[in-house]
Amino acid sequence: MTYTGSVTPGGPPDVRELEQLTIRKLAVSQMHNNVYLLTCHGTGEQLLIDAADEPDRIMELVAAGGDGLGTVVTTHQHWDHVRALPEVVSRTAARTVAGRDDAEALPVPVDVPVDHGDRVRFGDVHLDVVHLRGHTPGSIALAYHDVDGTVHLFTGDSLFPGGVGATNHPGQSFASLIDDVATRVFGVYGDDTWFYPGHGNDSTLGAERPHLQEWRDRGW
Repeated sequence: MTYTGSVTPGGPPDVRELEQLTIRKLAVSQMHNNVYLLTCHGTGEQLLIDAADEPDRIMELVAAGGDGLGTVVTTHQHWDHVRALPEVVSRTAARTVAGRDDAEALPVPVDVPVDHGDRVRFGDVHLDVVHLRGHTPGSIALAYHDVDGTVHLFTGDSLFPGGVGATNHPGQSFASLIDDVATRVFGVYGDDTWFYPGHGNDSTLGAERPHLQEWRDRGW
């Protein structure tokens, strides 16, 4: 099956098979939040990114991947990305991971607060933590380096096709976010990097890179 990354609330997940990892993408809620389940082929261990809403559907996604859930990573503190977090953690006893500067704002205790450059490990897989300041103080992205050299980047609400995340509320900073996205994402990863945002469709850095200066000039 061909993965497109196009999913709709209430619809089935899209599934991407990599050499060591399966990625399942599910859309939940009227806000079209994306939930990602990563399953390690070697061990069967699973990690969930953003328990956003609809805990029953998330648990169905976990069951489709295998037996149990070991880790839940929250990309940032905003309410629409954590509505199902307490129930999913209660039902799975998964450890919780989030950016250090967002940890206290989450509705569950964070077992592993992470900083830029840290690694989150599950099974035979590790994800590199990329701290992207501006949308929230502790927003993080997660980078998986596949064995073929391709990077798969889970960006939360910090990077979308067409621009960076919203920064028009008190405490947010466009200048910080565009600088971090430019240096810590586009300045590090190649054009074939596929990224998976917190809402909507996926894209590649190559498709978005020509527009970086345009985003900076428009201020959002």
